[in-house]
Amino acid sequence: MTMTGGPTEVGERALGPDLARGVMLAFIALANSHYFVAGAQGFAGFPTRSSGVDRAVGMVISTLVDGRAFPMFGLLFGYGVAQIVRRQRQAGREWWPIRKLLWRRSLVLVVLGFGHCMLLYVGDILAAYGVLLFLGVWAIRWKTGWLFGVAAFVLVLTALPTSTDLTDGTDPSMLPHNLIEQFSSRIVVEPWIALLGWIGFTTPFLIGLWAGRRRILERPAEHLTLLRTTAAVGLPIAIIGALPVALVVGGIITKPSDHVLNVVGPLHDATGNLGGFGYAALIVLIAHRITTGRITQALAAVGQRSLTCYLSQSVVWAIVFTPYLLDLSGTLTTATTALLAIATWLATVLLADRMREANYRGPFEKLIRWVTYQPSTAATRSRSSGSLA
Repeated sequence: MTMTGGPTEVGERALGPDLARGVMLAFIALANSHYFVAGAQGFAGFPTRSSGVDRAVGMVISTLVDGRAFPMFGLLFGYGVAQIVRRQRQAGREWWPIRKLLWRRSLVLVVLGFGHCMLLYVGDILAAYGVLLFLGVWAIRWKTGWLFGVAAFVLVLTALPTSTDLTDGTDPSMLPHNLIEQFSSRIVVEPWIALLGWIGFTTPFLIGLWAGRRRILERPAEHLTLLRTTAAVGLPIAIIGALPVALVVGGIITKPSDHVLNVVGPLHDATGNLGGFGYAALIVLIAHRITTGRITQALAAVGQRSLTCYLSQSVVWAIVFTPYLLDLSGTLTTATTALLAIATWLATVLLADRMREANYRGPFEKLIRWVTYQPSTAATRSRSSGSLA
């Protein structure tokens, strides 16, 4: 088979990474949606004046979801970049054209992220991923020691005590009362998210580059000990690290002093990185053991169309919560919003499965692949025509 260096075809994709993306988009929905719940002063994105059921649901989300799902996607993002680099090198391309290809990919992520933020959801992460890729291009040739060293350094920095304000209300830019307010508030917020948000994804991105080079998630049979250790160590550490915040969200303990919050806030986020690694390892181990049935195919289809499904979630949030649309932020609670999140994810599973049956990648996957590969594909065709002339 001739290597073209283009995107991986669906039939060539490994089940584990796609299944991980598909399952964890349910966690992404849970992590994003609860911030829309209106109420008095809240804590860590949850209303403090709520029912016992709401507090229990909030505690579960804070323990298992918040700050744990996004690092896993950072890991898979880096893993995907390593796959692109490997295919390009196998096709005989030099490092500079590969960097330009990745920069095109970063540009489309920034543009998509900006539109996503302005039109749908202010908590966009696509632009931050784009900035991370723009800078991370220079890491694609780093040796293992540099990847782990910088990843550990950033992880330690994010875990250091800092001024943390976990007491908050609903962000006005999330629930604008009209389009003018929406655009004027978000045009200020989005640059900060894009230019600073990538820092929190640096550690999983670099570890993902390393894992992608070794094809750990694609060939789990060759790395069972590593995957089992990662799941067995990473997930418990993430749960323990989340408990100080989760217990406050659940109403088990009262809010601690600001000095204590300055320690437990960064601890919650830093240990979430290990939780993201643990989730990825666990899902890949499960994918290694199960047979491919209809449900598995549907979940993997979500992972293969993760960008389209992620943006589809934001369409739901915009329609349901925006004050000039359905305006249900004051009606839905933490628990009912969690049900909405799961229902939204299930709808994307059905949507992605229909796309799979129709052999359709997904609109945003097609867009990002076209922008990424179209110039290099045209150059390849030009060289081929020249050689035949």
